[in-house]
Amino acid sequence: MADATALGGGEEYLEQVLTTGRTLDSSDVPGIAERYTQILGIGRSTVLLADIQQHQLFPLDGGPPLPIEGTLPGWCYRTGSLRVTEDGGALLAWFPLMDGAERHGVLGVRADSLDATALRRCRMIAGLLGTVIASKRHSSDVYARTTRADTMSLPAEMLRAFLPPRTLATTQVVSTAVLEPAYDLGGDAFDHALAAGALHAAVLDAMGHDLASGLTATVALAACRNARRNGADLPDLVHGIDEALAEWLPDRFATGVFLRLDVATGTLHWSNCGHPPPLLIRDGQVVTDALARTPEPPLGLAATTGLTRTTHTTSLTPGDRLLLYTDGVVEARDAAKELFGLERFADFVIRATAAGEPAPEALRRLIHALLAQQDSRLTDDATIMMVEWQPPPPRNPGRTPQP
Repeated sequence: MADATALGGGEEYLEQVLTTGRTLDSSDVPGIAERYTQILGIGRSTVLLADIQQHQLFPLDGGPPLPIEGTLPGWCYRTGSLRVTEDGGALLAWFPLMDGAERHGVLGVRADSLDATALRRCRMIAGLLGTVIASKRHSSDVYARTTRADTMSLPAEMLRAFLPPRTLATTQVVSTAVLEPAYDLGGDAFDHALAAGALHAAVLDAMGHDLASGLTATVALAACRNARRNGADLPDLVHGIDEALAEWLPDRFATGVFLRLDVATGTLHWSNCGHPPPLLIRDGQVVTDALARTPEPPLGLAATTGLTRTTHTTSLTPGDRLLLYTDGVVEARDAAKELFGLERFADFVIRATAAGEPAPEALRRLIHALLAQQDSRLTDDATIMMVEWQPPPPRNPGRTPQP
């Protein structure tokens, strides 16, 4: 149990890490955790990060990976919850490493004893390390080298450099996405961002499965973000992508769905450019054709035909889940040539929702089920995005405030 002097030293060390965080090397993360737990007199620590496909947890300081399925650190990662167990006469605690809603891995702490104060302090260092990892992930190769289980192709490397974090969330909305094949992507991509009370999200599927496909997707992503950050509304945003592809890649095209969700009201605006319509899951079932509209040409074609894109509007109900996906999801076939199919796809999410699974975990298991369908060898890119709108209930709207 840590005494007052140790706790004070721990606070000083946290302050030091916070003030020097910008100059920390990515490989310092295990040492930060170890030094902090030593100061508190707690015990030893280890930092494990999830691989791209979320199959395994890799120790950042070396050593064999641990599977996410069927292990205590994996349970901590999957649920985002603390797990404490006895191990050889000592206590072993696992803390999720997260930056906001994005899952990075777990922090393991081995100690003779852990009281409430020590657990709280470990949560603090886990929270800090999650932020450090997120801030360094795109400026260091340490994490990529540690967590890659295979060699990545050039098109996949290019596309992944443009992708946002898998998951973002507020108290009102969650948006999360997965895509495969992780190391050999062709032209699938996704994007999501929060701004001015709105969630902006998109899923793209560029024609082909080569470097030009990845380039098409990255140009479309860049045009999408450029328009959004310049304050464009949804029709102008889609028009900007059409024009960008027509100008820079006139022989290429992509399908896509773009949406804007007002997180306070649940008002959804979307535009579908030759893409499978999103699914709406409400009260444990698919609302048939809820977002199906007259098909429009893929991106890159409208600019040359003078087509004016249509923006659609509907209202969500609290608890609604939207599923955006590429055709590689429902068209995946097993050895017997059986399709994964839209019904199985939707049913998986419905059952996960009924079981209370968080959206990121539901998609992690879903994409693994899809990979298992094709013996881990997808013939086409498969991307899934889930948007869950869950605003807090009104606080006694009919009740008269008490003095």
